[in-house]
Order: sequence, then C-alpha cells, then structure tokens
Amino acid sequence: QVQVVESGGGLVQAGGSLRLSCAASGSILSINAMGWYRQAPGKQRELVATITTRGSTTYADAESVKGRFSISRDNAKNTVYLQMNNLKPEDTAVYYCYAANVVSTIHRYLEVWGRGTTVTVSA
Repeated sequence: QVQVVESGGGLVQAGGSLRLSCAASGSILSINAMGWYRQAPGKQRELVATITTRGSTTYADAESVKGRFSISRDNAKNTVYLQMNNLKPEDTAVYYCYAANVVSTIHRYLEVWGRGTTVTVSA
C-alpha cells in the first residue's frame, strides 16, 4: 500500500524558516505530481505548491507564498520538499502532502494524501 508521510513542521517565529519533507513509500513505480496543500484553522484547504516529475512547478497566488516558498523534489527518493522562508503568522496551518497518479506494483492510485504536519508561526 502506498503511503505519504510528512515531517518537518513545528513552531517558529515570524521571519523564520522551516523545511517540510514528504516521502512516499510502497513499491512505487512512478508518481506524476507531488505537492503541498495547507489548511488554517477555520478555513478551507488550499493549494500551496505542486511539482511534476519533470520539475514543472505551480504555486499558490503570488501574494500568499510565491517568493517565500520553494518546492523541490527528489524523484529517486519519491520525496518532495517545501522550503518556507520569511514565515508569517498567517502561514500557520496544517500542511498536507499529496502524490498524484501513483503507480505501484499492485495498484494505481489517483491521489494519496498524508496526515499532515503542523506549522505554527508566532508573531
């Protein structure tokens, strides 16, 4: 069974940085896109960034994360990273990783989601 597991969340002061990691495991043959969503308290889950196997990236709208967050991927390790710099209190959320169009040795998955990692940014 394919799983994705996030790590790297925590408490940080405004202006600080964090690097989130997400590793997919489970006899994986290929993964198309991987990425990050986040859900702040009382709000809907929203896109943060995605990256394809070839390295093509998509970020949320410019005002929220672009220029501060950077997504990268290690295809050999089935791992995606989210470098977050100049963090703001409004970045406080649970960050969820996902993998799309995952092919394993026994099954094809449209999407696989992690359980999330919490990022808290203090003022």
